[in-house]
Amino acid sequence: MMAVPQVRLLAPCLVSWTALFTLLSLGPSPGCGVRYTADWSSIDARPIPRWFDEAKVGIFVHWGVFSVPGFGQYSEWFWYFWRSQRRADNVAFMKNNYPPEFKYADFAHSFKAEFWNPDSWAEIIQASGAKYVVFTTKHHDGFTNWPSPTSWNWNSVDTGPHRDIVGELAQAIRKRSLHLGLYHSLFEFYNPIFLKDQASGFKTQNFVFEKTLPELVDLVMSYKPDLIWSDGDWMVDDPYWNATSFLAWLYNDSPVKDVIVTNDRWGKNCACKHGGYYNCADRYTPGTLPDHKWEKCQAIDTRSWGYRRDMKLSDLMDLPSIIKDMVYVVAMGGNYLLNIGPMADGMIAPAFEERLRGLGAWLGTNGEAIYASKPWRVQTENTTVTVWYTAKNSTVYATMLGWPSKPLALASPKTSGVTQVTLLDYPSMVLKWAPLTQTTGLVVMLPSMPVQPGNAWTLKLEGVA
Repeated sequence: MMAVPQVRLLAPCLVSWTALFTLLSLGPSPGCGVRYTADWSSIDARPIPRWFDEAKVGIFVHWGVFSVPGFGQYSEWFWYFWRSQRRADNVAFMKNNYPPEFKYADFAHSFKAEFWNPDSWAEIIQASGAKYVVFTTKHHDGFTNWPSPTSWNWNSVDTGPHRDIVGELAQAIRKRSLHLGLYHSLFEFYNPIFLKDQASGFKTQNFVFEKTLPELVDLVMSYKPDLIWSDGDWMVDDPYWNATSFLAWLYNDSPVKDVIVTNDRWGKNCACKHGGYYNCADRYTPGTLPDHKWEKCQAIDTRSWGYRRDMKLSDLMDLPSIIKDMVYVVAMGGNYLLNIGPMADGMIAPAFEERLRGLGAWLGTNGEAIYASKPWRVQTENTTVTVWYTAKNSTVYATMLGWPSKPLALASPKTSGVTQVTLLDYPSMVLKWAPLTQTTGLVVMLPSMPVQPGNAWTLKLEGVA
């Protein structure tokens, strides 16, 4: 059974949340730089640390007790679909495979992570070409993958693996110079303290002060992440979550204040409006160039974020689809956060690993057009094949989705007397080109090219405008 104890001290310098808010209200102190106040006009003015925009590619990892049943669409919501929605497929799954008295909490005893090797995960993630990781420290079922002082007996040290998963993964990730991001759900499906707050119409904030905020501070102080990926905010506006006070502390006084990046899930009124970079919605796909830094989270398994034992190959994005999606996102100024759901035993399914290594192989050749790039004045065109543009300093990159069956026509670049075109696959081979019109564009003569798994190639255009 899940038990929720009283709040305990999380760090010597944090006596209580009342004391913390008192410190926040004092304002700037002598010798300090910019300090942010607990309001959105101030919080939103904070620049997003440069590392995040330059990274471009991250790997999302959903892993927890929900990985044990590993069943049905959005398997990470299994408990809710079974207990509250009584979905027929979830109910039938439990009836056919578990005794009548079986509780969701009982799955924790089978979450043993017996084959989990954090260094192996880190190697696969690094091989994907990703520059940061976002790992689920706690999903909506409330089970914490670290020894949270406010989640007694419902965490990965007290039960299940009996390991500090967040701590071990953080160490492995940092050994490979990857940035550490931590996902944290603000709410929990059936936590009685949250349910009482909900019953009050969220006029009380006991859950926030006894559970949510202490956990966030504990994660920051214990693991010093580079990114906090907040979720579970959608029932109520940000004042309930005391989001601006937490973010003011995070940006002003936390040990990660200069590097930390956050998203926009801090209340149902915040999506695409407030916070750090914008997620807006799962699988967010803007049609025009956004004017704010954003990120698309996308799962390889199109039916779930967590692992599904009933997953089929046809449910998975293939490598060309992943690369197409990522190139679009980066050309539109976003970051691409690609999700995998490991098995309960800690293994990453071979199909997921194959996709990640394939992505890394493609980025090994074409990453120059992705990492630290910026959107160009034109994002895309479809003159011969679909092309997405990125830029870096004075260089323009044109990534082709598919190999043209005839010379490639690019209508957007303006050529000059020093224009040079190369293919990132063969960087020392200068390609022949001719003007498309008198004022703009060019036609590029491409070499013979074998079929490649990613079905995407990048031209490097120098001396164009």
